[in-house]
Amino acid sequence: MPLEAPKVTVEVDGRRMRLSSLEKVMYPRTGTTKAQVIDYYARIAPVILPHLRDRAVTRIRFPHGVGDMQFFEKNLPAGTPAWVRRAGRDPVFPLLDDLAGLTYFANLNSLELHVPQWRFEGQGRDAVPCNPDRLVIDLDPGPGSGLHECARVALIVRERLGGIGLDTLPVTSGSKGLQLYAVLPGLHTSDEIRDTVQQLAQELTKAHPDLVVWKMAKELRPGKVFLDWSQNVAAKTTVCPYSLRGRERPTVAAPRSWDEIESGAQGGELVQLTADEVLERVERDGDLAEAITA
Repeated sequence: MPLEAPKVTVEVDGRRMRLSSLEKVMYPRTGTTKAQVIDYYARIAPVILPHLRDRAVTRIRFPHGVGDMQFFEKNLPAGTPAWVRRAGRDPVFPLLDDLAGLTYFANLNSLELHVPQWRFEGQGRDAVPCNPDRLVIDLDPGPGSGLHECARVALIVRERLGGIGLDTLPVTSGSKGLQLYAVLPGLHTSDEIRDTVQQLAQELTKAHPDLVVWKMAKELRPGKVFLDWSQNVAAKTTVCPYSLRGRERPTVAAPRSWDEIESGAQGGELVQLTADEVLERVERDGDLAEAITA
């Protein structure tokens, strides 16, 4: 694809589309352009598409790049091609399962892609939401804490979930904290999973009051990690692994190894990763979070 051109018509997986404003700077701090954003999603497609498959994709769009206006979009925008898979009635969500759909929404300046913990069965107006096939715990550091504290909490959560037979996979969020995922058999509702994770958050707050907090209140969070159980509510979404983030730099929600988390908990370097770093890691290691795409 000749992405250096300001406007170009391309064919992606047999779908023709017009890419525009490719020279637009989306990340002023690094000079990253819209062409580079589209290129990232094209190159990361083999590993991000399984994480998006059959999930309702909501987007955070940045029409003029980061640092300017942004908006969260659930419904399909006007003019969406008929070939984009969709599900639901109000709103109607896109289902991104191919490179063409991913490219189409990247061209709309959709830097961030967010998904729920459940999938649709079927498509169109008759699609039905399934029970969640995974749980997620979002570790959000308060003022005075960071990834080091998140890593410490992650190890505690891993031990607790491991005790009930759940393996966890860590993902640094590309923003401040990290997420922990665990695969579920799809036998429980979102409300049941939310309640279970909320109880875990309350128990860990009691056991580690200087490190963990389960309530969102800002006055409780300095120096601690908020264990956000609410991401398991059916209406909530979490940034998809391998999605870009709308931060100063083109950071990514990046699956990590437990060796990295353990090192970070012990004071080793643990930082958010950029798009280039993630592409290099995927080429070397594959998808470290492949287990949650089954």
